[in-house]
Amino acid sequence: MSKYPVAEMIAPHAKLIPVLHVENPDHAEPLLEALVTAGIKILEVTLRSAAGPEVIRRMKAMGSDAVIGAGTVTRPEQLKPVIDAGAVFGVSPALTPALAEAINHSGLPFLPGICTPSESLFAREQGFHEQKFFPADLFGGMNFIKHVEPLWPDVHFCPTGGISDQNSSQYLALPTIFAVGGGFLAPKDLIDKADWKTIHERGKASVAAAGR
Repeated sequence: MSKYPVAEMIAPHAKLIPVLHVENPDHAEPLLEALVTAGIKILEVTLRSAAGPEVIRRMKAMGSDAVIGAGTVTRPEQLKPVIDAGAVFGVSPALTPALAEAINHSGLPFLPGICTPSESLFAREQGFHEQKFFPADLFGGMNFIKHVEPLWPDVHFCPTGGISDQNSSQYLALPTIFAVGGGFLAPKDLIDKADWKTIHERGKASVAAAGR
């Protein structure tokens, strides 16, 4: 497997990953449609809701070319349900030795969360050269990336936390950032209200702001 499988999935698309908190499985199809038609084809469906695996399954069943992943994976036993649902990558807010072992055993391309240099090096030692930098706004933002890039340029990052239309293009201009993500791309309150029109319009504006 490539060192950068998630980045390779993202490469043909806008480098924006909406972090989706979906409580109602019936929202899966219209949410996917709203984002894909806006130009966003990489989606992270979080396990903050028990509906997460079902949302992934229903999105995959639509036959779209969107890349669907599972987010907020924090326990080894969560991996099988999301893989069975069709997730093609996973994301965690942090990494433990037990979780790292389970992820590597599963073979699922994965972005473990890190927020310090030591955590980043631990993740690299476990074989993860793609990492989620979270929460980026509380741990140095772009300056963190600039400081660690010359130290381990073989690690690439997807920052989340504090990313917005105002700074996404600046993050994406850095050589070791392959994508950015966040709830700003499809806020939970809009999903809960089934406001697909606003989500679609916000998505188009975010793609334009990111420079794609």
